[in-house]
Amino acid sequence: MNGLHKFEYAVNRLSGAFGWIAGWLCILMIAVVFFDVIARYLFESGSIAMQELEWHLFAAVFLLGAAYTMREDAHVRVDVFYAKLPVRKKAVIDLFGTVFFVIPMYTLILYSSYDFVAYAYEFQEVSNDPGGLPYRFLFKALLPLGYFLVLIQSLAIISRNIRILMGDVVTDAGHTPKHQEKL
Repeated sequence: MNGLHKFEYAVNRLSGAFGWIAGWLCILMIAVVFFDVIARYLFESGSIAMQELEWHLFAAVFLLGAAYTMREDAHVRVDVFYAKLPVRKKAVIDLFGTVFFVIPMYTLILYSSYDFVAYAYEFQEVSNDPGGLPYRFLFKALLPLGYFLVLIQSLAIISRNIRILMGDVVTDAGHTPKHQEKL
């Protein structure tokens, strides 16, 4: 296993761990929405904190699950032509898109999220709504974490595509099979 492969493996495991967390947060979010709906329509007692928790859980699922989605190549893509291309051409397209679009955009967002989160933490930001959630700054701290995870997953994707272009056969799981096939 070469250095690029080891790096990909470590990043893919990290993304997988956060994807697992995002999956469980989905279940929690479903439960919160269910109890909020039951409380509101059967007992006529809605809660602002419950509604805010739903929003924050949705944001956490998105931010923590984005790198996993990228790892699994399950992100939104218009692949009318892409799906029919050979593996090496897909690698060139993925490499180009990751280097020139994903990394610059996510770097900018990561950089600009620092002051946003630092400000929220400095003032111990809470909900503006009466009965809302305290500790809003904790949820905002997921912004740089989520974007950082996507950035390092992008580096793993670059590594994977470089290996493909160098002639290394890469399976869907991102590893080289023992019996390499011709590209």
